[in-house]
Amino acid sequence: MRVSGDWLAHGGTQQVLAVLGPVAFAVGGCVRNDLIGVPVADIDMATAHLPDQVIALAEAAGLRAVPTGIEHGTVTVIAQGRPHEVTTFRRDVETDGRHALVRFSTDMLDDARRRDFTMNALYADAGGVVHDPLCGLPDLIARRVRFIDDAAARIAEDHLRILRFFRFHAWYGDPDRGLDAEGLAACAAGVGGIARLSAERVTTELLKLLTAPDPAPAVAAMAQSGVLAAALPGAGARLLAVLVHLETAPPDPIRRLAILGADTGALRLSRKDAARLDLLRDGMAKATPPHELAYRHGAVAARDIALLRAALFEVPPPARLEADIALGAAARLPVSAADLMPGLQGAALGKRLKALEQRWIDGRFTPSRDDLLN
Repeated sequence: MRVSGDWLAHGGTQQVLAVLGPVAFAVGGCVRNDLIGVPVADIDMATAHLPDQVIALAEAAGLRAVPTGIEHGTVTVIAQGRPHEVTTFRRDVETDGRHALVRFSTDMLDDARRRDFTMNALYADAGGVVHDPLCGLPDLIARRVRFIDDAAARIAEDHLRILRFFRFHAWYGDPDRGLDAEGLAACAAGVGGIARLSAERVTTELLKLLTAPDPAPAVAAMAQSGVLAAALPGAGARLLAVLVHLETAPPDPIRRLAILGADTGALRLSRKDAARLDLLRDGMAKATPPHELAYRHGAVAARDIALLRAALFEVPPPARLEADIALGAAARLPVSAADLMPGLQGAALGKRLKALEQRWIDGRFTPSRDDLLN
């Protein structure tokens, strides 16, 4: 089997593979995605060369080499404007569930065995020929997310693989096939390890999971196995499927996080995402009409809140939703503080202006300036 995407034919990628020679391969996500027709974003490579050799070969060819993770064997080689993360073949010597002590290797099989899932242990040479040292191709073709060798052992090496198991099923698994039984059982048995993970790693994985086209089956399996409660205390999975069914907008992890009803205090959200999550939750809890939401918070937030309310009550969104959102988003208050001065000042001025604004909103923005001032 071969890969043949534009990413592999790119001059920069071919240049890096040529410079590193026959002991260098594209690996992991770029090969996996090419084979199943999913766009390729990042290009990872694996090689028998040691990091210092990678740097020397790249610089001798006039390429820029950046030691982005040289302690782990990773050098970023930039060719024709494209970055390639090149990592020396490795094997695990010692693991503690979060970090691994590795040794460099010259054997592709060593490198493959330390990866997480069989569909990620696929390599491709410069000609696109796929090398499959662990027979992962059948799993990829079947869209079956399966741990390499013993699932419990892979999880013991890195507890984040529990969350990755569900995330990968949401993105790459067969939606009509249940999750791999051995993997699911190992995740349930190892759920206590999630507490040892950093909040940053958990947050990143959960947001990636919730960005999948339909994460609801994977999240339901997380709930059944106890993983969801460990990662997101208080979360419930049932309404996520309802929300996904109602969505017309592109997948949004913060909107979907809001419907889970979880305690998100332990997550490491950006200030922007945290503020938006608070806004969505507050909007779900109130009866503010869509036209007012759109006026105060914009069309996107109003639509998200309407969808969340619909999912919460398991009903379709209002028939006039888009018309009301368009009305509110375009509305501009026809009076200002200057219209009320000098008769009013300070707190009295602010209170009067706020009352006029609410009257105008309640009138669906129809009262004119004269109506309000008189």
